[in-house]
Amino acid sequence: MAPSYDNLPLEDDDFDESQIDFDDLEDQYQVRLDEGLDAFVVIDGLPVVPEDSKAKLVKFVLRKLNSVGKVKEDGVYMPVSDEGKTEGYAFVEYNAPSEAIAAVKQLHGVPLDKKHIMAVNKLTDIDRYGREGRIDEEYKAPEIEPFQQKEHLRSWLGDPDGRDQMIMYRGEKVGVFWNEKEDAPEQVIDREGWTESFVQWSPQGTFLISMHAQGVQLWGGKAWSRQKRFAHPGVNLVDFSPNEKYVVTWSHRPLQVDENHPVPTLSVDDDGKNYVIWDIATGKPLRSFATIDVPSGIDPDGNPIKKKMQWPTFKWSSDDQYVARMTQGQQISVYETPRMNLLDKTSIKIEGVVDFEWAPATPKRDGIKTYEQLFCYWTPELGSNPAKVGLMTIPSKEIVRTRNLFNVSDAKLHWQSDAAYVCVKVDRHSKSKKSLATNLEIFRVREKGVPVEVVDSLKDTVINFAWEPKGNRFVLITTGEIPAGAAVPPKTAVSFFAPEKGKGGAIGNFKHIRTIDKKNSNAIYWSPKGRFVVVATVGSQQSFELDFWDLSFEKPKDDKDEKEKDLMANLQLMDTAEHYGVTDIDWDPTGRYVTSVASAFRHQMENGYHLYDFKGTLLREEHIDRFKQLLWRPRPPTLLSKEEQSEIRKNLRNYSKVFDEQDLAKKNTANKQVIEARREQLQEWLLWRESMLDMLKEEHADIELNGGKVRQESDGEVEEIEEIVEEIIDESEEVIS
Repeated sequence: MAPSYDNLPLEDDDFDESQIDFDDLEDQYQVRLDEGLDAFVVIDGLPVVPEDSKAKLVKFVLRKLNSVGKVKEDGVYMPVSDEGKTEGYAFVEYNAPSEAIAAVKQLHGVPLDKKHIMAVNKLTDIDRYGREGRIDEEYKAPEIEPFQQKEHLRSWLGDPDGRDQMIMYRGEKVGVFWNEKEDAPEQVIDREGWTESFVQWSPQGTFLISMHAQGVQLWGGKAWSRQKRFAHPGVNLVDFSPNEKYVVTWSHRPLQVDENHPVPTLSVDDDGKNYVIWDIATGKPLRSFATIDVPSGIDPDGNPIKKKMQWPTFKWSSDDQYVARMTQGQQISVYETPRMNLLDKTSIKIEGVVDFEWAPATPKRDGIKTYEQLFCYWTPELGSNPAKVGLMTIPSKEIVRTRNLFNVSDAKLHWQSDAAYVCVKVDRHSKSKKSLATNLEIFRVREKGVPVEVVDSLKDTVINFAWEPKGNRFVLITTGEIPAGAAVPPKTAVSFFAPEKGKGGAIGNFKHIRTIDKKNSNAIYWSPKGRFVVVATVGSQQSFELDFWDLSFEKPKDDKDEKEKDLMANLQLMDTAEHYGVTDIDWDPTGRYVTSVASAFRHQMENGYHLYDFKGTLLREEHIDRFKQLLWRPRPPTLLSKEEQSEIRKNLRNYSKVFDEQDLAKKNTANKQVIEARREQLQEWLLWRESMLDMLKEEHADIELNGGKVRQESDGEVEEIEEIVEEIIDESEEVIS
């Protein structure tokens, strides 16, 4: 047993405290005393002038120094050499230490004139880092660590059964699971306290991100080891670039980074910033930014309208080469990665700009040889000038199309996933401004001249709009005006649109297919592969419906509606389901399965999830206390060419037979496992029964076992107890004619 503290000897003759080296501990835990020098800075790089010109130089330098704070009277000390000339540096005392920090941030590296550049450092830093022994005078080459094989970050794609993974956050546990259809998900890993607020996948599923008070962490690989760590105290939100090269972190609290509050990998230049853009490969910050205050508007009654923060604030081009941020009503600033320098050293001035969106793919425009990135923006009516929508290419900054709009109350920009179209949903008010209606301005980006098609047949306001991924159809939800003081929201209508069939497979104008009235639907969820769509009611206390639609249903030619024969769609409602308290809906990346979630983030009633197939058939239902998130793991883009994908589609029936056989074999295997488990349990029970009988015989108990009868005698009376147990092993019915 180890000796206790009380038993330790008070003195040890063999112990010499002077032999212990405490230098490393002293350096690590050194307490910096307040020496009264925090308000001092040292300026290097000053001109060397005669002593009689010193006063002029001090006066000239003070103009720069007082621009960031107030220098004390006689607060500049400029040493003079024996030759009667200044030494090229000066000591400066500010009124407060915060002003000295501001001087270091803003004046370091600033040109004093054409020949001299100021170097501004805190006096305490020079003393700390310039002290003897702090810097080794002899260069030592860094040690190169031996190469270590890293995990394959996309190993889950090699699953022999082609299954997809999902992450579930319930209670304090976060787990990754394989989807097993009707059966319970197969656990890959389950950790307690993996995150402190929520989890999020990267766009291509390579990384899982966890949120913590001190920053965010990226996890991946077969062992789910930590891949990267980004220190950002108080982080609230995170956003990836489309190709997972960069990540943006944001906190509503400005960063506090100084010598008293060091933050790993961040510098004093990041102090006071809210956003940090990181390079995922290196784990280093590229640049940090402060939040721009959004001016609040005024409602018709003169009351200020609180503006909602736009997220993501920094928006990425589809190739990760550019990231842009909008200054409300003024400009759009585009930065080039990875240097994070402002494109052409200037922001794009757009008066009144309200919103902008990058094309989600590189647009392939007709008649253009070199494709550039493209973004769409809109501005409201300013004075007598109409509202405007514009398309601008980057990096050339060429405006390829504009369109004027009138009587505009609001607009929303919706890109199709392949950047073939951008739909501008325009809410227009009447001349009396008492009623609203919605028009759709659809820009055909790939066609020459970018023609615009207008859908103006809508009588009500559109509250939701969604393009078909990789397709050319869309679904929208409309609603009438909400009466003042109404406790229940008005009914909605779901409308489906598709283009007409053109000659030679050309895409014609967009036409209305069908409208479903008197619904409560408010959300649209397309399958990532297109064709199938779930129109649902989420976050409601009155309705919980999920409608599963097929827009390419294979109908016999005679059964087709005359109106739909000329359209590139065959609409069919496949099924309707209900999930009480549903808050979130998510498709798996293959478009085969869809989950609905009742999240504890929103309410505490019947939390859990439902799993459906694409047709709306309920496969699994599970109620889990404090269930918070279920997110399918995304997949990266396919490596197959269009020809290879087409060949697979042609032979899909042959593949389907193989898949059906594999599913049947797997099901039979599962049944065999259940039967084997039951047999083992029966064998265990029989062995236990035999042991009990032997024990009773040894104790000479007065028990007679005869065909399941137990004879008991008491006071000359005999009581017989008969117990009959029936077990049905198998049951079948046959009809005999």
